[in-house]
Amino acid sequence: MIRYSLRCDQGHDFDGWFRSSEAFETMRAAGHAACTRCGSTKVEKSLMAPAVSAPRQAGSDANPVEAALNALRQQVEANSDYVGLKFADEARAMHEGRAPSRAIHGEARPEEARKLIEEGVPVAPLPFIPRQKTN
Repeated sequence: MIRYSLRCDQGHDFDGWFRSSEAFETMRAAGHAACTRCGSTKVEKSLMAPAVSAPRQAGSDANPVEAALNALRQQVEANSDYVGLKFADEARAMHEGRAPSRAIHGEARPEEARKLIEEGVPVAPLPFIPRQKTN
């Protein structure tokens, strides 16, 4: 859906929602795009600026959810060992007693995580966005 700021030939401004630019043009040509104040069907798109939100600053507490997740991440990282892609193997080894028990965090494919849960290995997903940038 596209929102257009519209103006009739009488100078009245109003908004209209359309499926596409082509849909607006079709409705306007058929006389179905009309002013909400006076009913004029001589309607044109008026200038409008897109709604763009300001970029967030790193470390900003503008979003309480992001701040809470950041604090949780810092707590996890400070109190556990990062084992990377070996998470499933490490968690399984600790569960089976082949490795000493310790707090770990890392990465696992969804299939690996499901298998750990099915095996009774106590794991939980963390709601973190990877730190590395991806395209």
